[in-house]
Amino acid sequence: MNRFFQKNLWQGISLVVLSSLILLLGWNGFDRSSTAFAQDSSAPTLTVTGKGSESIETTLTEVRLGVEVEGKTAREVQEESAQRSTAVVELLRSRDVQNLETTGIRLQPQYDYNDGTRRLKGYQAINLVTFRVITEEIGNLLDAAVNVGATRIDSVTFTATDSAIEQAQKQALRTATRNAKAQADAVLETLNLRSQSVINIQIDGANAPVSPRSQSLRTRGDMAASSAPSSPVVGGEQEIEAQVTLQIRY
Repeated sequence: MNRFFQKNLWQGISLVVLSSLILLLGWNGFDRSSTAFAQDSSAPTLTVTGKGSESIETTLTEVRLGVEVEGKTAREVQEESAQRSTAVVELLRSRDVQNLETTGIRLQPQYDYNDGTRRLKGYQAINLVTFRVITEEIGNLLDAAVNVGATRIDSVTFTATDSAIEQAQKQALRTATRNAKAQADAVLETLNLRSQSVINIQIDGANAPVSPRSQSLRTRGDMAASSAPSSPVVGGEQEIEAQVTLQIRY
């Protein structure tokens, strides 16, 4: 009986000691992993911003033009404006321009002011459209539009195709990323340090600003006085810019 009791007693003591050791080792392991995590989260970081740009040819032209008519009566002005505008739109459709859209229609009275009194002198109608066309064709197309009734050209801007802009945006981002990495490597190597990992990335867009090259307002008299057989229009290049910011642990 005593031997049996002693045996059970020692077994119980052994279990208690073993459990205590397991708890102690487990707590120490948890404490070490927590310390390691805390040290990792407080590791030093370097933040750098790289820039990239890409130039692409502008092969498309966006135009805003239309008809401006003045006359004595609203009916007279509206009828002439409609006739001229219809002719301009039919011409543009026959040339297969892109994104043809009416962007403004207005009919309004005009007044003379004399000694504080207002006198109706007539009416003015304006009808504007915008469209996009290949730059090589725009000179002849503008002249043709004037010949069929257009009396004003409000703006001419040049841009690249959507696919060209998309490819340039990607390339600008690649260049900006390489630039940021090169900056970080140069700094860390100088200090005999090594980068460990990139922990944050910020992209400040890849902008594609439209490059305005010509913007004018011409009346019917100005156009009629022009004797040039064709309006020369020359495009240019469009600059795509991007910025990438990297936060690097070292």
